[in-house]
Amino acid sequence: MRRRIAVPVLMLLMGGMPGMLAAMMEHGTLELPSGRLALLREGSGPVIVLLPSLGRGQEDFDDLAPRLAAAGFRVLRPEPRGIGGSAPLPPGATLHDMAADVAAAIEAEGGGPAIVVGHAAGNWVARVLSHDRPDLVRAVALLAAVTGTEVDPEIRRSITASFTLTLSDEERLSHLRRAYFAPGNDASVWLPGWHPEVSMAQRAAAAATKDKAWLRAAERHPLLYVAAAEDAIAAPPSLEDLQATLGPRVTRVVVERAGHALVPEQPAAVAEALVSFARGVP
Repeated sequence: MRRRIAVPVLMLLMGGMPGMLAAMMEHGTLELPSGRLALLREGSGPVIVLLPSLGRGQEDFDDLAPRLAAAGFRVLRPEPRGIGGSAPLPPGATLHDMAADVAAAIEAEGGGPAIVVGHAAGNWVARVLSHDRPDLVRAVALLAAVTGTEVDPEIRRSITASFTLTLSDEERLSHLRRAYFAPGNDASVWLPGWHPEVSMAQRAAAAATKDKAWLRAAERHPLLYVAAAEDAIAAPPSLEDLQATLGPRVTRVVVERAGHALVPEQPAAVAEALVSFARGVP
């Protein structure tokens, strides 16, 4: 199954009141054996967990989360290790440790099961969690996730430059536009929010994860792949390729006028895709 979403969308889900919804956000912490985990909560209803991309924090979902809450969901946002009050990842950590943090957040809300949404590199943790704790996962959604294609070397250079905070804003902005944003979209919203040390720790955790069984683990759950039509890092794969990579239970949505950043570019279209998917999951 494949759907293509045009950009006009979700005022009915928002009710035009994102500021009021944001004011109802709860800030909390979990004290875990691996250290403190900061956690944002809002809304009520079935649980959706949001996981941001490499070296970025939960602020990336500040527009998306209230839309999901307004649609009748309980939105959990565990802050990645090393960001926003969460203790850093310890040396030797793997993706399984990162997934254990998400499991702890879901269990703190009553045990789920939850729909787990991973943006870009956040898809690693979502898929590992579905492997390690299938009892806590109702479904999985991947946003602009790389599923095996090679990335152009020039785009890789721009990804590295995005984390190089010593560069001028003008230079970094040119790299953000090249790697992450569709033409005409405002890339300046991503000038802040980069955490180089966190990204290095997350890459090290991915490299330390030697097992590969989790790569197809999400096929045991319903899975949604939300692609960005103008993604320079992860061009929209065909449904056939996705089914070969992720299993037969995957569906696909393509969001127009969006690049790899996707969520800050088209939060309404992403929310529409997630809400439609979530409401169709048993």
